Amino acid sequence: MPNFILIDKPPNITSHDVVDYLRRVTGERRIGHAGTLDPFATGLLILGIGRAATRELGHFLKSDKEYIATLHLGAASDTYDRTGKITEVRPPEVSPPEEVKPPQVADLQKILQKFTGEQEQIPPMFSAKKINGKKMYELARAGIVVPRQPVKIKIYELEILDYAYPSLKIRVRSSSGTYIRSLAHDIGQALGCGAYLKELRRTKIGKYDVANAHKLEKLAPETWHNFAVGITPK
Repeated sequence: MPNFILIDKPPNITSHDVVDYLRRVTGERRIGHAGTLDPFATGLLILGIGRAATRELGHFLKSDKEYIATLHLGAASDTYDRTGKITEVRPPEVSPPEEVKPPQVADLQKILQKFTGEQEQIPPMFSAKKINGKKMYELARAGIVVPRQPVKIKIYELEILDYAYPSLKIRVRSSSGTYIRSLAHDIGQALGCGAYLKELRRTKIGKYDVANAHKLEKLAPETWHNFAVGITPK
C-alpha cells in the first residue's frame, strides 16, 4: 500500500519546504503534497512518499477541506491576507462615526449565511493560478492585473468561533478550490468595513484530521517509517 505521512505544517515555511525536508529525511525524491498552504498558514498537509503514493494525491486534492480562519476587520489588503500591503483602513472612530461601525454579531451571522452554499468565487490576483503560462502572483508583483474567471465552489459550513472587533475567528468547511483569502476579503466587502485573512489553520482534508498529524521535528531518517500510513482518499 502507498505510504503517506500526515504533517502539521508550522508557520513561516512553504509547503515545498516540507517536501524538501521529507526528501532529506527519507532519501526519496518522489514526494508530493495534497494541497498547498501559504507560508504563514499552519495545519494539515498530506504527503505522498514514492511513486505509488504521489499518483494518488490527486484524489485528496478533490476532497473537502476544513479551516479555522481569523479575519481582521476594518482594513483590506492587496493580497487579501496579512502578508500584503494594507490598502484600506476603516477604524470604528472614523468621522463621521456613522460611516463605519463595528459589525454586530447578528449582522455577522446574516452575512456569513449569505456565503453558505454553492457560489462563484473570483481567485485572488496573488495566487499560483496560471494565465498564459504565468503565475498570477508573478503578474501581480509586476503591477499587472488581469481578468479572472469565477470558479464554482461550495461552502458547507461557516461558523463564528470568536468575535472581538477587529478580530473574527470562523470555522469553514468548503469544497476543494476554495480560497479562504478571497472569502475573507469578500466577507469584509459585504460587511462594508473591509477584512483580510490574519491567521489560517487547515484542520481537515476529507476524513483526515490535523489531530492525527505529526510535527516535522519528530521525523528522522531512522524513524520516519513509524509515521507512514497507508490511507485512501475515500
